[in-house]
Amino acid sequence: MKLIVGLGNPGIEYQFTPHNMGFLAVDRIAEQCGVVVNNRHCRAQTARARIGNEDVVLAKPETYMNLSGMSVRELVEKYQALPANDLVLLYDELDLPFGTLRVRPRGRSAGHNGVESVIGALGTQEFARIRMGVAPDFPVSDGAKYVLSQFRKAQYPVVDQVLDAAAEAVKVILAEGVQAAMNRFNRKAEEATSD
Repeated sequence: MKLIVGLGNPGIEYQFTPHNMGFLAVDRIAEQCGVVVNNRHCRAQTARARIGNEDVVLAKPETYMNLSGMSVRELVEKYQALPANDLVLLYDELDLPFGTLRVRPRGRSAGHNGVESVIGALGTQEFARIRMGVAPDFPVSDGAKYVLSQFRKAQYPVVDQVLDAAAEAVKVILAEGVQAAMNRFNRKAEEATSD
């Protein structure tokens, strides 16, 4: 069983904010699979689905961002998953330009509290992650406040594209591996700027 976990904060007030890109990506994947992420267990909203040849659990931890690791650890234990092989974590990245996407096989948290919580709870940095860039293209005085603010109307078309790309990246990771997804998605932004 593969675990596809998006990070975010529960509650309608956070639904369409940069910090909830992980939740939005999991909802997009669920929509494409014809399921709804509304079962509650392991302190998360979950759904089972099939992507390609893989059975997956889609999950959105309800522990709030900074305690995401508690839910992820419970999911890993329940499904006897090996983080390095079976977990894909999706989340926002303030250090990446808005609208970009980066796939990584492992790594540190880079100051992301949700990822830090997951690493701490699992005791490893060895799990695939899809980082979705949310750095604003307008001046922001407080990054923490920005990621919890609603998207601007002009940002929605780009958000939509990133969510589709993240869903596609998950499919590639499951079918061909993290390296194949890195080769395909980490270069897209570079190619776009060189055209």
